[in-house]
Amino acid sequence: MNESNRKNFFAQLKRDNPNPQTELKYSNNFELLIAVILSAQATDVSVNKATATLYEVANTPQSMLKLGEEKLKKHIQTIGLFNTKAKNILKTCKLLLDKHEGEVPSCRASLESLPGVGRKTASVILNTAFNQKTMAVDTHIFRVSNRTGLAPGKNVLEVERNLLKRVPRKYLLNAHHWLILFGRYICTARNPKCNSCKVEKFCKYESKTSNSIPLD
Repeated sequence: MNESNRKNFFAQLKRDNPNPQTELKYSNNFELLIAVILSAQATDVSVNKATATLYEVANTPQSMLKLGEEKLKKHIQTIGLFNTKAKNILKTCKLLLDKHEGEVPSCRASLESLPGVGRKTASVILNTAFNQKTMAVDTHIFRVSNRTGLAPGKNVLEVERNLLKRVPRKYLLNAHHWLILFGRYICTARNPKCNSCKVEKFCKYESKTSNSIPLD
């Protein structure tokens, strides 16, 4: 995808959704952090169902630690890897209190030092909570970047680096959300909705009748 098409691609996504937002439900940075930790290998819908009851009883590091591991597990047991996630969440809460005065840090190194927080999770927090121009590459963004020719790469780090280079700067802050939503609802893994896609003309994907496209 050339530079002109990339600009037109994102201009169209912006017209369709001027202010894209995460579909995770949260009311403060701590709630966002916990939701993103829980969202690994899980859907936003399942996370929102779990946190709807969890955040009623614990939505700060202090209250989460007070809740304890067993009660925390009861709230998140419908989510994959809930045992490991519960342990990581409580370890993270302790570190937030011990090293960050109970606040979610705004630098990558501090975020990635928290249990259960990797590069992708840190990028989501930096972008969504602190308005930093980061690019968290999940399965949707990886697929869209390769399929469309926007920023091809053999692994998520390569795609991330290519996106940071190729996404026009004025669109970079919101690009993460635009691409996730586009991949989730239009450029789906199977049966992508090419016939109703408004950016189809900028896309390199030619096998419109195919169910999927290889990514490597």
